[in-house]
Amino acid sequence: MILRNDADQIMTAAIRSALPDAAVERALENRRFPGRVFLVSAGKAAWQMAKTAADYLGDTVTQGVVITKYAHSNGEIARTQVFEAGHPVPDVNSFLATEKALKLTETLRSDDTVLFLLSGGGSALFEKPLVPQAELQDITKQLLACGADIVEMNIVRKRLSAVKGGRFALHCLPAKVFSIVLSDIIGDPLDMIASGPAYSDASSCEQALEIAHRYGLRLSEQALNCLKTETPKILENVETLVTGSVKQLCESAESTCIQLGYRPMVLTDSLCCTARDAGSFLASIARHYANTETSLAFIAGGETVVQLKGKGKGGRNQELALSAAVGIHGLRNTAVFSVGSDGTDGPTDAAGGYVDGNVAHALSQVGISIFDELENNNAYVALEKCGGLIKTGATGTNVNDLSVLLIKR
Repeated sequence: MILRNDADQIMTAAIRSALPDAAVERALENRRFPGRVFLVSAGKAAWQMAKTAADYLGDTVTQGVVITKYAHSNGEIARTQVFEAGHPVPDVNSFLATEKALKLTETLRSDDTVLFLLSGGGSALFEKPLVPQAELQDITKQLLACGADIVEMNIVRKRLSAVKGGRFALHCLPAKVFSIVLSDIIGDPLDMIASGPAYSDASSCEQALEIAHRYGLRLSEQALNCLKTETPKILENVETLVTGSVKQLCESAESTCIQLGYRPMVLTDSLCCTARDAGSFLASIARHYANTETSLAFIAGGETVVQLKGKGKGGRNQELALSAAVGIHGLRNTAVFSVGSDGTDGPTDAAGGYVDGNVAHALSQVGISIFDELENNNAYVALEKCGGLIKTGATGTNVNDLSVLLIKR
């Protein structure tokens, strides 16, 4: 229980450090808007960002639209309509809510400002497709299943959309767009976060077509033509500020580990591989330091991917943790946890997973094969059996994932 309590303290402090409230206020400090202000907020942290901005600006906000994931809003916001919609696959509510935002911003004046608050998840939540809705949903599912990383996914998705790849900023002309971004992509590429609705696109049609070919995507002629149509490369009506990223998660985790008596090492804030490989890698580090006499913590931030082979229930953080359970089997006072900063991991109610050196034995005792569960992408069920699910609820932020190996001495 000591290790689990330490893990809970580390993840709680890290997520708290990445909440957007103070960052949004800093971005708005001393900011003056000459005309009307229209607020549009999209993403898994959209409600929290919009509430902070609306409270800070007060009557300065004329009207607003907020689009966030189901169960991620927390009440009404003054002068603003709040919508919940589908993620990671867009649904009819994604499309209807985006239409509300487009309607709100279709007759702007040159002295107006669109305050555009953007966070991860916006690719699914903020969407007006240029292909039939059913096909867009199918392509999204294909991209999620094939193991494409978030940048590859967004290079394709922005070309199938009337609002992504800078097209929303063009829609807002002649008004200015002031965009505050909570980054969920390694390196903070502004044209890729939520597929860059208000940022000029650095990717090319050739890249999109190559990705479609590499992963064997099933595309209609209409979708292929969209991939061949170039996105805006110059936008002169946009100013953008990044408010937070995965680096904050790692720095906070490092600080909390020191307070708890660990000697921490931040391995990377750019973790990018399969979840199973990441779990195996952390486990290999644990085995290397199995005889240490010092409490150690190894920290990794980033975003892994899952290759869907089965039809089980889980997410990338749960799969990472379950994969690590194999390698740390039998190691004393050793644990691995991985958590999504937004509080949700895949299409589940869990934020991630926690395992220690006893998990593999405990699961085998109840007839569960970790290998079989990983092959079926069924980490949720396995972790549930051993008390390894991490459930935080929606956190109000979204800045990638945090994975930590703890060795307590």
